[in-house]
Amino acid sequence: MVLWLIGMSGSGKTTLGQYIYMKLKPKYNNLLFLDGDIFREIMGDDLGHTIEDRRENAGRITRLCKYLDSQDIHVIFAILSLFHESQQWNRENIKDYYEVYIKCVFDTLAKRDNKNIYKKALNDEIKNVVGVDVDFPAPKNPNMIVTNDGSIEELYVNGDKIIEKIGSILK
Repeated sequence: MVLWLIGMSGSGKTTLGQYIYMKLKPKYNNLLFLDGDIFREIMGDDLGHTIEDRRENAGRITRLCKYLDSQDIHVIFAILSLFHESQQWNRENIKDYYEVYIKCVFDTLAKRDNKNIYKKALNDEIKNVVGVDVDFPAPKNPNMIVTNDGSIEELYVNGDKIIEKIGSILK
């Protein structure tokens, strides 16, 4: 099973992924949690944030997820995921692929901006920031949509709903 938690920076995808991982890990030794930032670091931080570099990174992530799935390793991946073709590729190539879109209004994202990404982008200090000068196309066909403009407790309630939905495909 590969679970992709898709959302913009500050949407709660990493927090949600860590919550789901902590709840499921005691029961499933073959469970792995990855985050887009962690993945970039593991790969040597050799890509920037241009569309071309983001596309290359997306290809690396999809291929890794397919490989891990083929080894019966369940993956929870918190990812920005700009490319519908990557999401479609996952649906076609990963047996148990489950996609959750974490939807969040920009004002909330800007308030949660602990990395100051949005602040810097809005002040023209950095470029290629999704949601500012790079469009974020919402996933076309997510299995589930979670709106996260509220509290952490609400996010965890949604995490429990996701666990309930994916429970039948975990082994």
